[in-house]
Amino acid sequence: MKILQINKFLYLKGGDAIATLSTGKLLSSYGHKVVYWGMKHPLNPKYEYEDLFVDNVDFDSKDIINKLKIVSNILYSFEAKRKIEALIKKEKPDIVHLHNFAHQISPSILHVFKKYKIPVVMTMHDYKLVCANYTMFSNGKVCEVCKNGKYYNCFKKKCMKNSRMKSLVSTIEMYLHNNIMHIYDLIDIFISPSLFLKNKLEEMGFKKDIVYIPNFVNFDEFVPKYDFEEKSIVYFGRLSKEKGLFTLIEAVKGMDIKLKIIGDGPIRQELEDTARSWELGVRRNVEFLGYKTGDDLKDEIRKAMFVIVPSEWYENNPMSVVEAFALGKPVIGAKIGGIPELVEDGVRGYLFKSGDINDLREKISLALSDTSKLIEMGKNARRFAAHKLNAERHYDSLSVDVYLKLSYEYLMSYAKNPPKEKIS
Repeated sequence: MKILQINKFLYLKGGDAIATLSTGKLLSSYGHKVVYWGMKHPLNPKYEYEDLFVDNVDFDSKDIINKLKIVSNILYSFEAKRKIEALIKKEKPDIVHLHNFAHQISPSILHVFKKYKIPVVMTMHDYKLVCANYTMFSNGKVCEVCKNGKYYNCFKKKCMKNSRMKSLVSTIEMYLHNNIMHIYDLIDIFISPSLFLKNKLEEMGFKKDIVYIPNFVNFDEFVPKYDFEEKSIVYFGRLSKEKGLFTLIEAVKGMDIKLKIIGDGPIRQELEDTARSWELGVRRNVEFLGYKTGDDLKDEIRKAMFVIVPSEWYENNPMSVVEAFALGKPVIGAKIGGIPELVEDGVRGYLFKSGDINDLREKISLALSDTSKLIEMGKNARRFAAHKLNAERHYDSLSVDVYLKLSYEYLMSYAKNPPKEKIS
């Protein structure tokens, strides 16, 4: 089977890109041909059809003409539509598997797949289909005001980066794609990596069927270490407001533990300034290591006692938890979104009330008080992930429950009603 994997970012940037590349690698290992398509970027590895990728989008551009072009492409990108059709004609894929494609690519590409009657699957990594700013997090807290299609609230609340103009564009985008064009109806199957995301979308008014398939890791690439080399704890991921990092820094203030923050993002400088501003005499125990990946990242996690995921938004199925478990580390996680589906309190780590500094501090102290319990929870975490989140299980669910089922349905439909335009 030939599968086209699509994500706007095709280098190791965020959970959606990691999931896209991991899924492609998994499919290739089972003998499928995988083709990638997305946005041009200097950090991309070499791709076969990178000349047909959409041009890199700079949302921070100051040029008025470029800004107008960006807005136009967010709503409907003719560049993306033209380039994906050229790729479809060259490769003739059996399945298109979408990940994150909003804004930089736009859903204009869906019309191409419909034109050639190619089955389309989408793995949802956020709440874009029901929330104009895709996170259901606004002005520092969880937000559900767009429920049942009330997208105008994005403009009213300036949900997109506190910008009236960006919020207006996102509001128009939601009404255009969902209420006028009904463009997401062209997707055949939606996949949710967490039960929480599935249930929340349905609660918000999403009517399409959703298949639950959690994220996975290839365990051959994750050698666990249940004990630790240093008295440190690790956060790794994007440095943005919804991740709860100010709560985390305040919780460890003055504690006899080193917190290593690994990653980059828009609030990094503000976080570093906050940590530096503590009074003289207070233990300064926060270290910013910047962006790391591969063995460098795994080594930092292995050395640590446990991993912390302090999110204050509706996390989906965070790869940070999955990867920590694969490395034999328990997780202290916020009791929000899909995190409690992974972190069983007292078994594979500890849960705390999201945004509660005192509760987080207590759970950190509890973890530090019993190192033998930490090791036991790390082993539980590894066993859980090896059983529930392994590559073989993910492949079986994806190939049988989604790809083959959908291909059969399209084959029957094709026999009755061939496409008006065949791929030549």
